[in-house]
Amino acid sequence: MATLNRLPKIFTHEGAPAARIDSLAQLERSVMSCLLWESEFYEGGQTIGQRIAELVKVIPAEDVARVAIEAKEEMRLRHVPLLLARELMRTKDGRTQAKGLFPRVVLRPDDIAEFLSIYWKDNQDEPLAKQVKRGLGDSFRKFDEYQLAKYNGGQKAVKLRDALRITRPKPADEAQAELWRKLVKGELATPDTWEVELSKGGDKKASWSRLLAENNLGGLAMLRNVRNMTKAGVADEDIRAGIRGVKAGRLLPINFIAAARHNPQFEPELEAKFFECFAEKEKIAGRTIILVDISPSMAARLSARSEQSRMDVGCSLAMIAREMFIDVRIFSFSNQRIEVPTRRGFGLRDAILNSQPSNGTLLGAALKGLPQHDRLIVLTDEQSQDGVPQRKGYLINVASNQNGVGYGQWVHIDGWSDKVLDYIVKYESNVAP
Repeated sequence: MATLNRLPKIFTHEGAPAARIDSLAQLERSVMSCLLWESEFYEGGQTIGQRIAELVKVIPAEDVARVAIEAKEEMRLRHVPLLLARELMRTKDGRTQAKGLFPRVVLRPDDIAEFLSIYWKDNQDEPLAKQVKRGLGDSFRKFDEYQLAKYNGGQKAVKLRDALRITRPKPADEAQAELWRKLVKGELATPDTWEVELSKGGDKKASWSRLLAENNLGGLAMLRNVRNMTKAGVADEDIRAGIRGVKAGRLLPINFIAAARHNPQFEPELEAKFFECFAEKEKIAGRTIILVDISPSMAARLSARSEQSRMDVGCSLAMIAREMFIDVRIFSFSNQRIEVPTRRGFGLRDAILNSQPSNGTLLGAALKGLPQHDRLIVLTDEQSQDGVPQRKGYLINVASNQNGVGYGQWVHIDGWSDKVLDYIVKYESNVAP
């Protein structure tokens, strides 16, 4: 009789044999490109969230905390690190990580309220663990009146004043006690934000012009509102000046692609700012080949409210890599592999997107007969239809699908911020990331 003592084979959603990986690697691939509870092309958001919660139970707490911090600080994700923190607080070992974890994943006042919403998602009557009360309460200490007021509005189930009442932190001095009293009583000074200014219902052109003149817009707010400024009749030169003043901060490369898609007249300024924001990358010698997945699953929207896709992620990372690697050739792959011109910036994005129809995901075939190279980088969601051979190369996974192909000899990297390319530099310098 044939033995039954054998692990079953696993496959990608498209049918290629997938690698079997440990729980920590599964958590990393599920988290690092995850918009919490947003469905992806192959898997529902609730399914991904539940898988993350189950994995936390079987992984050492310090490893889960490290993944949460990396997702927040390196991948610049907002909500999934809060889910990891919440699931850690369900475990005895996890609660020991609270003191070091909360200061790293609570970066804005509304992260406090968002965490509590996640905490009570399954059971609104569950009491807060004392470590949670202390961690969230201590987080209030680092926010001033402007920050608290900016994130205190909106129709939210859990408000900042509720969180303050529940966590009951001890103020450091009388000034902080007065600040928190004003938060609870609803007496915080109205912040001068674009949301508040536009909600007044006055002259939108004058409002945007003033905000621009006073440099009162954050980087993401600037990129997202270029179209609104144009519709309001703001002078093009004022908008250009606003774009030139954008700071990298927590911006992702795809933020620039979204802005350029809706505002082609400002593409030169957006492209110049893109290069500036991601210019601090070490230049790397050697012949480099980059393969960019443009299959249908990569073209799916990141969320129901977003027009951005994982293909945008792949293109934006290729745009940065084009500047990093001195000798580079770039190919798209779907049903076939097509070389694209090594243009710079948005020209490279256009060359990739227009290189061929988006029909399939034949990564295995794309790897055959590649030109001679020193370095191979694949940007993909790993859902190949055909078998993928073991290769010495970097496979950058930009999705949260359960199974993937890029393990074994591959150096597997999960995520979609520009930091995934920094990993390559660290790896080749034999410096632990």
